[in-house]
Amino acid sequence: MGNGPLSGLFKTDSTLSEQVSGRTFLAKRIRSGITYYYTPFPEAGERTLCPAKDSQTSTALCPISSPSPSALPLSVDPSAHPSSSQNQSDSASTSRPLLLFFAWLGARPAAVAKYRDLYLDRGMDVLLVQSGVMHFLWPRWGLDYGLEVLKILEEPQFSGRAVLVHASSIGGYTFTQILTHISQGPKKYAGLTQRVIGHIYDSLVAGSLEHMAIGLGKTLVPRFEGFVKSTAMLYFWLFKTHTADFYDSSIQVFHNNPITAPALFFFSENDALCNPAVMEQLIERWRKTGMAVESRKWKESKHAAHMRCHPQDYLSTLEKFLESLPISSRKAKMETVRESNWAQF
Repeated sequence: MGNGPLSGLFKTDSTLSEQVSGRTFLAKRIRSGITYYYTPFPEAGERTLCPAKDSQTSTALCPISSPSPSALPLSVDPSAHPSSSQNQSDSASTSRPLLLFFAWLGARPAAVAKYRDLYLDRGMDVLLVQSGVMHFLWPRWGLDYGLEVLKILEEPQFSGRAVLVHASSIGGYTFTQILTHISQGPKKYAGLTQRVIGHIYDSLVAGSLEHMAIGLGKTLVPRFEGFVKSTAMLYFWLFKTHTADFYDSSIQVFHNNPITAPALFFFSENDALCNPAVMEQLIERWRKTGMAVESRKWKESKHAAHMRCHPQDYLSTLEKFLESLPISSRKAKMETVRESNWAQF
């Protein structure tokens, strides 16, 4: 599919190294669409030589500066992590909480970096998961992709780590495919379920099939939004057993989420891709089960761009939620958002 007409829909973030708050982080491409961002901790002034490239992964060669005290990793229960014979840099990295970020469809690297850097600056590592439109249009492929992510989370560098989930727009759908596997094998994935300390949902596509079709039109070909919507609705009808029925099943899995850690929702009343009444019903449903659920709703905002439209409100809500989670000690505060930062979106 890499050379086909849909290949452009599967582009991934190509950034290999940057700096956050004066600290250099590394990026390792796990596979197409999945990138791992992390900050090793070598001695001050030491240059870290990353592993050579192979057919599966690629890493960057870059200088590493000594971290400031505020940039040290959040502390977690050391008994939850297996012993390791890796070098000091790697073992420090595998002791940090992992942010599992599911990006929205067609997300630009510069926009994704805004979210990624927030968590890197808090001392977390980030596993970026990007979805392709075919993961949604042909749910079986989405389920296969979700299973791949689960297998990655079981690898030594990720297993045993506290996990925070942040899913935006179609990223929520991809995460739901993971939840589907967890629901089908609760004992097999019990360890991962217990390691999730919180989940954040930003601009979920919620409501009817029409909301999904509208989302495809606005995301893929905005100039022909109406045509894409009509075509998508016809496609859903023609392949109902392979699409609509899967979506209904996924919605039920999400409503009965096997992960009961605290949750946070961001949404707006004017989002054409989301029925706010459906979102509020879901939030109330989860609260009735005993889950701790917070939400921030705006009267007007932009789909998958709430942080850009309402930076101070978004960040203060997110910060308050993160402070409530069971990860403590040296928490690096999010820096005040400057107008110039958001002009780069």
